[in-house]
Amino acid sequence: MFILKEFYWFLLAPLALVIAMLYIFSMDKILLMITFLTPLSIYLVDSEFNLGVSLPAEPLMFGVLVIVVLKLIGGYGFDRKIIRHPLSIAIFANLAWILVTTLTSELPAVSAKFLIARLWFVIPFFFVAAVLFKDFSNTKKFVWLYVIALFIVVIYTTIRHTQYSFTEKAGNWVMDPFYNDHTAYGAILALFIPFIVAFTFGKSYPFSVRMTSFIVLLVLFLGLFLSYSRAAWISIAVGFSIYLVVLLRIKFKYILGVIIFLFIGFVSFQNQIMEVLERNRQDSSTNFIEHIQSIYNISSDASNLERINRWQAGMRMFEDRPLVGWGPGTYQFIYAPFQRSKEKTIISTNLGDMGNAHSEYIGPLAEQGLPGLITIVAVLIVGVYTALDVRRRSKNREVRMMSLAATISLITYFTHGFLNNFLDTDKASVPVWGFFAIILALDIYHTPKKEEKTESTLVDQSV
Repeated sequence: MFILKEFYWFLLAPLALVIAMLYIFSMDKILLMITFLTPLSIYLVDSEFNLGVSLPAEPLMFGVLVIVVLKLIGGYGFDRKIIRHPLSIAIFANLAWILVTTLTSELPAVSAKFLIARLWFVIPFFFVAAVLFKDFSNTKKFVWLYVIALFIVVIYTTIRHTQYSFTEKAGNWVMDPFYNDHTAYGAILALFIPFIVAFTFGKSYPFSVRMTSFIVLLVLFLGLFLSYSRAAWISIAVGFSIYLVVLLRIKFKYILGVIIFLFIGFVSFQNQIMEVLERNRQDSSTNFIEHIQSIYNISSDASNLERINRWQAGMRMFEDRPLVGWGPGTYQFIYAPFQRSKEKTIISTNLGDMGNAHSEYIGPLAEQGLPGLITIVAVLIVGVYTALDVRRRSKNREVRMMSLAATISLITYFTHGFLNNFLDTDKASVPVWGFFAIILALDIYHTPKKEEKTESTLVDQSV
């Protein structure tokens, strides 16, 4: 009857029923399915209602959020070891402050959407995923499912690149419709490279796995190079430097000493340094060396200058409301009047309708005040400390490798976060919160410590 009436959407009913059953009886498969679909999802925007959604990933995440809330209302709970862990407490503090600043927001509806979106990222891919990773094999499934889909996107993007002679200009958009920006694409590639390096050189893996990982690694590096994302290249360099620090067991006091020395050097010679930077007029280029040189061009490179413009506007927003900010997610709607004419670039707009603050640090500072910045930095610090502590305590080579890979991956992302911010998107949120969940699970379930009784949880019955 439906076919005769040309209501072909009804043919999806069996699939919808299967997915509904998985939500109830096998949440682990839903999470892994979302992981695979995230890189392949397409962002659609309804301009009339100013609403955007990444299909099919975000509706599926929202479904997980709804099921978890219903089970919590029904009396189920999470393992107390998860809830009481310092990393979870740091994330709770961040979410709580987002709620507070939503209530004080200049645009409450925008901030409410931001809060709900953050919840459907964090609850499935941190709190529920932490239980999923109680089975150690699921940590590798999580990484590989995302990487396989990302591999498909890289191949697609590279093929499109060939049609435009691999130019830097084409590199800004050939990953569309899967990624709407080359910087987001580069950030995610950099985020997963440490894991694939670990799988490639991990001595505990069979030869077939290591060779497969090596091939995937070459493709990811090719994608990273052709992304022309300078921030992603920098983040990989920083990640590798941190790896050397960990490998060589350099003490923190020496690292702190170097940082203080560099800071004093910058303050002492800032005028000379600025003169050198201002003399650099190398713009973005297909040539690798020239593109690297353009990273510190703050005199003529429009992309760099526009970032500085956004940061300056964000700092002025913070100065106006230092405690609670203007509200989560509101930067892009409010920053326009905080621009200064002398700081605007050829890509600036008077309406200020060209996106966010281009920083995972200045964005929260402007939108959520100083506590917003402190809470997200606290999440990173606690996560990295926990991962390194797991590596120190564990005797299991694979657990040590996964904890280090998660550490380097998160450092690459939050280094990139100085220049861009993507935690409001599913593409970045799924792996970032997932890697924090891996660290949490490794600490609670896979690292020797005093035995504690594990309580029944709301997802133990379905994972």
